[in-house]
Amino acid sequence: MKKSVYAYLMASSLLTQLASADDSILHRVLLDGTRASQLGLFDSAGAGTITQKNIETWNLNRPGDIFELIPGVVVMQASGEGKANQFFLRGMNLDHGTDLRSNLDDMPINQRSHSHGQGWTDLNFIIPELIARIDYKKGAFDARNGDFSSAGSADLFYSTQLPRAIVSTSLGELGYARVLLADTIESKGNQNARWLYAIESVHKNGPFLQPDHYQKRNGFLKFSQGYANNGASISLMASQAQWTASDAIPTRAVAQGLLKNAYDSMDTSDGGRSQRISLSGIWRRTTSDEATQMSAYLIKQNLALFSNFTYFLEEPIRGDQIAQPDDRITSGFKFQRTWHTHRNHSDISTDITLGTQVQDDHISNALNKTQERQVFATVRSDQIHESSVALYLQAHSRWNSWLRTQMGLRDDYYRFAVDSNRIENSGNSFAHRWSPHLNLIAETGSATELFASAGRGFHSNDARATTQHIDVTTGEPSTPSPGLVASRSFELGLRGEWQRGWLSSASLYRLDFDSELHFQGDRGSTEAGAASRRVGIEVTQQLQALSWLNLSLALAYAKARQFDGQNYAHYVSDAIEGVAQFSINIEKLGPWSSALHWRYVGPRPLNETNTVRAQAVASLNARIAYQFSKNWQLELEGFNLTNQNAAAAEYLYTSRLKNETSAQEDRHIHPADPRTLRLKLVYRF
Repeated sequence: MKKSVYAYLMASSLLTQLASADDSILHRVLLDGTRASQLGLFDSAGAGTITQKNIETWNLNRPGDIFELIPGVVVMQASGEGKANQFFLRGMNLDHGTDLRSNLDDMPINQRSHSHGQGWTDLNFIIPELIARIDYKKGAFDARNGDFSSAGSADLFYSTQLPRAIVSTSLGELGYARVLLADTIESKGNQNARWLYAIESVHKNGPFLQPDHYQKRNGFLKFSQGYANNGASISLMASQAQWTASDAIPTRAVAQGLLKNAYDSMDTSDGGRSQRISLSGIWRRTTSDEATQMSAYLIKQNLALFSNFTYFLEEPIRGDQIAQPDDRITSGFKFQRTWHTHRNHSDISTDITLGTQVQDDHISNALNKTQERQVFATVRSDQIHESSVALYLQAHSRWNSWLRTQMGLRDDYYRFAVDSNRIENSGNSFAHRWSPHLNLIAETGSATELFASAGRGFHSNDARATTQHIDVTTGEPSTPSPGLVASRSFELGLRGEWQRGWLSSASLYRLDFDSELHFQGDRGSTEAGAASRRVGIEVTQQLQALSWLNLSLALAYAKARQFDGQNYAHYVSDAIEGVAQFSINIEKLGPWSSALHWRYVGPRPLNETNTVRAQAVASLNARIAYQFSKNWQLELEGFNLTNQNAAAAEYLYTSRLKNETSAQEDRHIHPADPRTLRLKLVYRF
């Protein structure tokens, strides 16, 4: 009886905290009566949840920075505002999202067979104030996650209602301005039905001599009825943006005086435009014995991206600017049902989940040569139809008071159809992949959990790579790439609460890929890669030192190597070796609250021989807020407070300047923003 009452109270608390967002964690709390300390809630050491409260205390320079709340994740901006971020996790350069699965309210954010990069993850349409929580997992240990989830996954959930309306206005250096209006309207005559809307406008110039002129408009509308596990919602989202980009520049251009400084640009016509419109819906029903969830979505997205990475290497007169247009319609459907069984007079209980996921993409993209955004040649142009169907079965069992398991099996089937402007690269291909996993969790009497996990994952290759027989750049014969590339994840870990308010976790992991073949959107062809292995360790510590003081520390180290035919000896380019994050949060100290966030990104090899390395970068961000009435709050945010003159992104490759007679290998950098201050005024009513 006591356990049931405790479970009910905890469930009610979580319902309030998560703003009516639904998840398996809440379902587990209702059934098992697990603890608010997060012990007993997760099935692998690298899993966790980020709440709206965590997001409110974080310094967000850009929406994509929310992923840095996931321990060990590094988010960079390698170009101007508006372009998708670059992500790093567990010794992997995830580029713009490959091997980091991202969803918003059951809609995929990753874009497959994208013109610029596989798994393109543009988070600029996200409105952080609407996020109820983020569930994250590292490694391929959950059958519900398929494509792009080998390194990890992040499931974002928007609220169905806000506690109070929000009017927020921000002004800052570098031409920054933001206005947000968000509110919930209760439906007349039905207390369980509501409308949530939000309107956002953002402008930013950045520190560059050629301003970004970034303009973004965001709109969101959701109708919901019912509660977290018994209800339905339908959402409409619309976002558009445009910008002028300052891409990475060669360091030699600054040394020679051809550029004034690191904030200058090689091609002032680089930049882009993006648009996203989506309609989605979710339906949930839960009883004491089973839970059912269905969702569907329709997404229209287009991007016009103009970049110049090599300057005058290929086109000495007109320059090497390229355009990568991408226009797509993505639709999909998900269904999942969970049955709960419990043996009488026994501690054994099992949740069995059966689900299916269907996704269909109609894509039109190209690679064009341009000058001042005007097309003068087409390298390739393709019409792509990519579809996939997945079926998965997962069983979560509690065998006794200290042992539980999670076992799963996923089956994915893909069809790629490409209609290319070169007939040799047109055709159909098919791919199939089984992905099993197993998690063992042992609970000790000292408030500690031990984890052992193993699983198989995959990422899809660009559809164009699966049918390519001619390299469009060289004209030479090319071997098609496999549609799906397998990965294998292994993890040992622990999670413990050494004393009340002190939560610790640690994990040792290994991540293997059969091959790192990937499609280079900037060249329109496939780049071959060898098998690879990452081995690493992650440690996190969270301490509620005082009622108003919270401390957190996250450390991660990874060793990444490529297979040379006999051993894993070659370095993996852009594989960050060490990451550290330390945060101090002060809450409700009278009308004051504040936060300090320190991030360290360790060095990394820029080539396979490790002869050229990127330097370590440390940054310090902070915020301080004063609530001078029940409704009004004033915040001051500071980014890069130590004014580090560092590179936000750094690469090693060959390029050619206009005054050079031959190509040169050089470091190419995109500088971090200098010290920047922002003032935010928030009115809640």
